[in-house]
Amino acid sequence: MIVVIGSINMDLVLRVPRMPLPGETLTGGAFRTIPGGKGANQAVACARLSGKVAGAQQVAMVGCVGDDAFGATLRAALVGDGIIDSHITTLPGVASGIASILVDDNGQNSIVIAGGANDLLSPAHIDAAKELIEQADIVVLQLETPMATVVHAIKLARSLGKTVVLNPAPAAGLPAGVLELVDYLIPNEIEAAMLAGVSPEGADAKALAAALQKLGSDNVIITLGSKGVHAALYGGDYTFPAEVVQAVDTTAAGDTFIGGFVAGLASGMDEAEAIGQGQRAAAWSVTKPGAQTSIPHLHELF
Repeated sequence: MIVVIGSINMDLVLRVPRMPLPGETLTGGAFRTIPGGKGANQAVACARLSGKVAGAQQVAMVGCVGDDAFGATLRAALVGDGIIDSHITTLPGVASGIASILVDDNGQNSIVIAGGANDLLSPAHIDAAKELIEQADIVVLQLETPMATVVHAIKLARSLGKTVVLNPAPAAGLPAGVLELVDYLIPNEIEAAMLAGVSPEGADAKALAAALQKLGSDNVIITLGSKGVHAALYGGDYTFPAEVVQAVDTTAAGDTFIGGFVAGLASGMDEAEAIGQGQRAAAWSVTKPGAQTSIPHLHELF
């Protein structure tokens, strides 16, 4: 089983010809509401890329939604992908998390998040899900929920002998010692530079990965967008070039990579094979609009 602990958002997506300047009013294009949130996106990617029919690959989500229309829709979307929702908590009187996303004509995005219910995911929710986590092989986390809760969940998962995957996004510093508890750290270049304490300008992926390994994480996989992936693994350093595609929308590409990688590991692939699956899935996703609407099923990659 794969257990994903993290955020569940409704994405409010607006197409724009370009990003607006400060103080500028810009006429946009199509508007859509699409289920998202880094945690939910990664859970959906794990489920769809497991290679089995919906529900057969055990993927569970731990998170919070509000008691609003968005919350009901977000839960239904996850259940529709066969994801176990027994530890998705609906919080009364609280708004579900949302992400306001602008996507320009080059497929690049700009995102502002209002955490809502995600900000109330607590260590108590993690403890309540202990029996579920005990059944997991891999536990996946991000940083769109409170840091104290993320750290508590990592410590619990590690104490239970689970493989821990951390996507340190959005970029933020981590408490001392946390990286030593993470089996696979998967940042992008900006997040890697922040964790390493250096400027992202001109930063070298190999040097960043080495710095993060010195801080405690055995396996560091840095996603580089169109430049591919650099992986500093326990067995050595490797570079994986990206597939060349015409990007329409890069929203959730990183989440799709992580889901493909984790699903590959869970199915018995070695690390290189799992990275390849993640890259194929991410490349496919950027050719489609939206977050969960852009995440492929495994059969679509071949």
